[in-house]
Parts: sequence; structure tokens; C-alpha cells
Amino acid sequence: MLHSSPPQFIDQLETPIPLVDLDRLAHNLDRMAAYCAVHGLALRPHVKTHKSPRIAAEQLRLGARGLTCATPRELEVMAGVCPDLLLAHPPVGAAKVRRVLGLDPSARLTVALDSLEALEPLAEAADAASRPVDVYVEVDVGMRRVGVSTPADALAIARRVRALPPLAWRGIAFYPGHVRQHLSRQDEALATLRADLSAHLALLGDAGLVPDVVSGGSTPAAWRMHEVTGVTEVRPGTYVYNDRATVELGACGWEDCALTVLATVISTAVPGQAVIDAGSKALGREPLPGGADAGYGCVLDRLDVPVVRMSEEHGILDLRATDWRPRVGDVVRIVPNHACIVVHLNDVMQGVRGEVVEATWPVTARGRTMPQWATP
Repeated sequence: MLHSSPPQFIDQLETPIPLVDLDRLAHNLDRMAAYCAVHGLALRPHVKTHKSPRIAAEQLRLGARGLTCATPRELEVMAGVCPDLLLAHPPVGAAKVRRVLGLDPSARLTVALDSLEALEPLAEAADAASRPVDVYVEVDVGMRRVGVSTPADALAIARRVRALPPLAWRGIAFYPGHVRQHLSRQDEALATLRADLSAHLALLGDAGLVPDVVSGGSTPAAWRMHEVTGVTEVRPGTYVYNDRATVELGACGWEDCALTVLATVISTAVPGQAVIDAGSKALGREPLPGGADAGYGCVLDRLDVPVVRMSEEHGILDLRATDWRPRVGDVVRIVPNHACIVVHLNDVMQGVRGEVVEATWPVTARGRTMPQWATP
């Protein structure tokens, strides 16, 4: 006789712990897949937000072309579910290059970089390993983080890629992370982005190096990438879970926030506040866009109650704007400012519908654990 385990409920979980609303997650995945399909954009979602083969597999089922990774660990884990991977972070250093090129040879590997100093060692190692590697040249369109600053620099690297088989020139990548205005107020920033990108594409085209792929990332700007001439691929990450910052930027609604941190009220001794057991080690410490002093998260069903201060294991809820007075032992669900950090801080995610825990999965690609074969 088969025996099924009794259902587990949220109030049986030890806190703090991250919860994923499975219905909201499914809606978010469908929404981005539909947007890309309607506008003829290839979807290559960034796994940095979920770090989970389970969710990556669902993104691929819904039509994603491939996956974007930030670390060798993410590459190694995602190779188990996807044969087409982009490392959107320049692999610099012999140990990292060796590890990246040790990826399962059946996987198509693309690397984004912005310098000859990163390109030349990669080419040498790829040649020694007889490993084909596609290359995107990273261009800066305003983020001022990585990316060449002029079209001439992009052209120089693209030409050098062409001369270094088994590397193959595939296109350009950019990250519009500086576009942090509300979705309805991005017109000026997108106009500048279009002009900058157009200058790169024109020079490359004149030189006979028309890119096969023009790849842009960022969830806040993803919903308007069809307005940027030349873009063929988008790499959003946060959209799977969304967070308080994504809501503030108009890229989703509160009803689209799939990730929350379940926390317990542990003290109400100080008037005007309540203390929860979720501090910086559960929520991270990232401010909202624009640097507004708005705290580090808020209660899901009481948006006027922010987490205004934190220690490592304590979070302070500000109750001054509400007549709600929680009791010690009450549980709350906190919408974090930044979902990616919360995932990185946890080993396991709990998938829920209503008050029932329906699934549990590990955050498999977190950390930087090196496999035995990659040890020097």
C-alpha cells in the first residue's frame, strides 16, 4: 500500500525562510515568454536570480533560446539542463578560464568580454583545448561598469576575435542597468540608448562585421527592448520572482511578487515597532532605486510597514504609519528590495500555494564550489 505524506503548511516552517508563490512564478514566466514571442525577441534569461535548474528548465520549456550565467558555478549547474550558455562576465585569470573551458563539451559556450587582455588568454586556452567559443563584445551604453566605451574599441575586439579561431565573433552585448526610471519615464534614457547602440552597429556594419546577435539585459528595461532598434535577444533575470525594486520601477505589480521571506515577530517591547527574525543575513541590505530611505523590504499584505533597520539576525518593522499591532509569535511575509540577494543567501526554496507548501528545491547554483576536475 502506498502512503502519501501529509501536507506541510507555512506555519510549520522554521523562520526565516524564503517562500515562492508558485502561481505568481508561473504567471511571471509566462508573461516574459509571451512578450518575447510577440516582439520576435530571443529570450536568454539570466539565472542569477533563481540559480535553480528547476526554474531554468521551465524557462526553456516556454521557449527560451538559452541561459545567461554570471559565474562558472552557474555554468556548470545549468549545463545539466541547457545546451546553450552565455557567460555574461569576463573570465579573467588562468584558473577561471580553465574552469570555464572545462564545461561539458556538448554545451555551446558564449562569453561576453570587453578587452584584449581577457580575449587573448581565452583564445590561447580554447585553442589548446580545441574548444569552440562564441564571443559577444560587451559595449557600454551608460551603466559605466563594463563594456567598451567607443564603437572603434568594439570593432577592434571584433576583428581580433575573427583572427583567433576557435573563437567565433557572434555579436554585441549590453546591460542597461542604468535605466532605473519608472517604466513610464524611460523615453529619454531609451532614446540615448538607441543612439549609442546605433553608432556601434553602423561602424560594425561598415566594416563587414554585422553582429548575428545584439543582446540586452535588465528586467526594468526588458519590457521596452522591442523599441530599441537592432536588439535581437534579451537577458532579464529578476522577472521570475520580482521584488520591491521592480514594483517601484513599474516593471510589475505587487501581485507579481512571487518571492517573500517568511519571518516571525520576536519582540514588540519598543513602542512603535516590531522586531522580526529576518535581518541582513535573510534580506540583504540593498536600498531601493534612487537611494530613497525607504528601508529594506515591506510586509506583503501591509505595504505601509517597511523594514527600516536591520542587524544580522534582526529586522525592525516601523509601525508608526499603521494601526496594526502584531504580537510576538505572529508570522509575516516580507517582500525584499532585491530578490537575487535573498536567493543567494539561502540553500533551499519553498514553493507554496496559499498556506500549503507544495514543493521544495535547492538553490543548486549558489556559491562558487569548484568541482574536483577543476582543482589546480
